[in-house]
Amino acid sequence: MRALFAVGLVILVLGILSFFVPVPHTERHGIDAGDVHLGVKTHHDDLLPPGVSVALLVVGAGLMIAGRKSGN
Repeated sequence: MRALFAVGLVILVLGILSFFVPVPHTERHGIDAGDVHLGVKTHHDDLLPPGVSVALLVVGAGLMIAGRKSGN
């Protein structure tokens, strides 16, 4: 298995997972005044935009095809 094929396979799997697995994101909103900290932490689990997921799939498949052709 060529390295390019392996990298393409990993990117392809990440592209497939990005449709189903949310990415955690934490934000902190507040005010710091000396030793006083007033704020709120918010936590979101968002999916990647579909365009990014499709781009990962296309790039992964392209690298797999390029890695397979260079191995012949």
